[in-house]
Amino acid sequence: MTRIQESPEAGRKQEYGDDPLQVRETDHYVKEYVHGFVEKWDALIDWDARAKSEGQFFIDILRSRGKKTVLDVATGTGFHSVQLIEAGFDVASADGSAEMLTKAFENARQRGHVLKTVHADWRWLNKDLTGKYDAIVCLGNSFTHLHNQRDRRRALAEFYAALNHDGILILDHRNYDAILDVGFDSKHKYYYCGDRVTAEPEHVDEGLARFKYVFDDGAVYHLNMFPLRKKYMTDLMQQVGFQRVKTYGDFQEAYGEHDPDFLIHVAEKSYNE
Repeated sequence: MTRIQESPEAGRKQEYGDDPLQVRETDHYVKEYVHGFVEKWDALIDWDARAKSEGQFFIDILRSRGKKTVLDVATGTGFHSVQLIEAGFDVASADGSAEMLTKAFENARQRGHVLKTVHADWRWLNKDLTGKYDAIVCLGNSFTHLHNQRDRRRALAEFYAALNHDGILILDHRNYDAILDVGFDSKHKYYYCGDRVTAEPEHVDEGLARFKYVFDDGAVYHLNMFPLRKKYMTDLMQQVGFQRVKTYGDFQEAYGEHDPDFLIHVAEKSYNE
């Protein structure tokens, strides 16, 4: 496992240059998660409220398929890693942001757990891993940090290679079809449950969703992300080799196209009836 080092971006303000709308590079996400933003991230999530809203959804999917080892490739501040550990899964926690991994390790320790952490870039994920996993989870709208087709395809191929022959990938993202086609209308019912922060798009086009996060103490941060459409994402998963992809809307099997805030894809490496 990789030792976590203090990020050189720790404590700095976010920097987007003269034209923030032109910052559309995958590698920039590390600079976005500065120390101050990471320290406030849990106020956006609200662990207790999110655990209640999600229920057993991810745990039930993994258990129903007999999965035991799980790689959380977008650990963030550790919410899902801790939830899965407490449900009895053998979990490894990876992230490209050292700031996030440090916070996740602290959060888990406060709850009596020691995370097995991996500081890794998805595009070269397997060089930092040992062995393969029954399942990979990539949650929290994280995949939208990849801004170009080549990076997305490469990351999915790395996920595919890191799975056992019958492994599954669970990946989510905001319902960008709804945001692009009818506008933003988040209910904050499931994913971002904190009531001390607002998270809304400041700009949206087919190549960029720039979200603005305003906290109750007046702190403001941004994230520049790629707006993934549902069909694009499911097609791409199948193109890299996943045999079947099932999509849920806000944890429900049946949903209107523009109704859910989040879409959750369950992609299977092998086709099992």
